[in-house]
Amino acid sequence: MLDIGGGNSMYWETSGNPAGEPAIWLHGGPGSGLGRGGYRKLFDPDRYLIVGIDQRGCGRSRPLAIDARDSLGTNTTAALIDDIELLRGELGVERWLVSGGSWGSTLALAYALEHPDRVTALAIAAVTTTSRSEVDWITDGVGRIFPEAWADFEAASHRGAGERVVEAYARRLRGDDADDRTAAANAWDRWESTHVSLDPMWTPGPLHEDSAQRELFALLVTHYWANDGFLVGPRAIIERVHEIAHIPAILVHGRHDISGPAVTPWRLHRSWPASELVIIETEGHGGPESSERLSAWLSAWLGAWLSDRLRNPVT
Repeated sequence: MLDIGGGNSMYWETSGNPAGEPAIWLHGGPGSGLGRGGYRKLFDPDRYLIVGIDQRGCGRSRPLAIDARDSLGTNTTAALIDDIELLRGELGVERWLVSGGSWGSTLALAYALEHPDRVTALAIAAVTTTSRSEVDWITDGVGRIFPEAWADFEAASHRGAGERVVEAYARRLRGDDADDRTAAANAWDRWESTHVSLDPMWTPGPLHEDSAQRELFALLVTHYWANDGFLVGPRAIIERVHEIAHIPAILVHGRHDISGPAVTPWRLHRSWPASELVIIETEGHGGPESSERLSAWLSAWLGAWLSDRLRNPVT
């Protein structure tokens, strides 16, 4: 556990080779946590020092966001970036490869834009930037594909005049009425399970079986989405990607990702000469082939990186 200030502690773990090339994995959500650690399979454990974290407020980090709603305002993208930097210093890492999936890809990009000199490469999948247009699509626009479910989702939001659906859910999930929070979390979970249902690997049922995790996930997702990922104006990723155009990267995305269409990684790639865009035609929001392509790139990049360092020790 790492003390990250304000009464918060962040869970972190390392695996692989202690003398290997450092790489950090940033999980999705926000609020999903590392889970059982399947992310480690992406990396060659003989060649990488693999770092994982549970982002503040979720997983094994403490306190959980559902137990500290009054301090939710301190849980922002800028704070998460500071947490990552604090851990980098704690580990004595000069530079590392930054990887992540879904929301983790947004956080990876945001971190790289703030600290490009600390990033050797980026490896991201199910690529998002959490822009207003992306959030509006996943909470409103995609209702054109699932009109029946969206009508229920919108009605269950109890939104006020001029209030976006996501803002209504964020408000209620931060409220004092426990029953209302549970109802909002359940409605949010049903919508999450709906908009991913065209994924070839989708299975029917709730996204989260555990009611506490369901509420935690809904609380953090709506908090970040209602605030456009805290990446507005000069912090917006799409408009700034040229600043990291020199950093090697792979962007892996499923063609069937209805929730986060492939236009986002495509737009990033067009402004990022050092990036490689890989569209997986048979998958949605992640899957085994996406993981295989990401893992293969990580191995190939590391081989090239180490060879270049041997030829040019200064760099």
